[in-house]
Parts: sequence; structure tokens; C-alpha cells
Amino acid sequence: MKPKKLSTIILLHLMLLVYSTTGIFSKLAGKYPFFSVRFFLYYGLDLLVLGIYAIVWQRIIKRIPLTTAYANRAITTIWGLLWGWLLFNENITIGKIISIILVVSGIILYSLSDNEMENDNE
Repeated sequence: MKPKKLSTIILLHLMLLVYSTTGIFSKLAGKYPFFSVRFFLYYGLDLLVLGIYAIVWQRIIKRIPLTTAYANRAITTIWGLLWGWLLFNENITIGKIISIILVVSGIILYSLSDNEMENDNE
């Protein structure tokens, strides 16, 4: 993999980590009454993160194929599971672990096939 593409993939995954925090802010906003200060604080943070993510996402898909970037978005399921466990004391069940393994396997398989197609085109 070329260094520029690798740095783009790393940036993508960092932004997907940031994007996964929108679920945290949404859940926290939902705990407070509508029009309360805390509701607006968490909802505002949610919108801020989404705005930043949207800008960086556009820059990323200029550098790598949209299909590659979108396939990697599935990684947010892992972050969502970890955020739920760390911040909201949600249980991690065997079913959730199996699901995560399937998602990561799909990402890896897609990435490998994407690399093979890239090498065939060179």
C-alpha cells in the first residue's frame, strides 16, 4: 500500500472514531428535557462533530474510492459497542462479539480485494 493511501486510511479511521462519538452525544442529549441547557449542549456537540466529520469525509473520498471509505465505516459498530460498555455500562454479549467479528472480517476481506484490484490495474 502506498504511503499516501495508508495515511488517508489512518485519517479515515481516526475520523470514524470521532464520528462514533455522535452516538454518545445523542444518548446524553436524550437524557435531558427538551430545551434544557444540557440538551442543547450535547445536541450542539453532536452537530459540531457531524459537521467536522462531513468536511473531512469529503477530503478523504477525494483520495480513496468511495466504496473503500464506506466499507470502512462499519468499524463504527466496534466503537459503538466499546462506548456503550465504557460509558453506559451496557453488556457485551457473545452475540455482539460474533457480530463484530463478522463486521471486521468483511472490512478485511473488502480491503484485501480492493488491494488486489489496485495491483491488477498497475
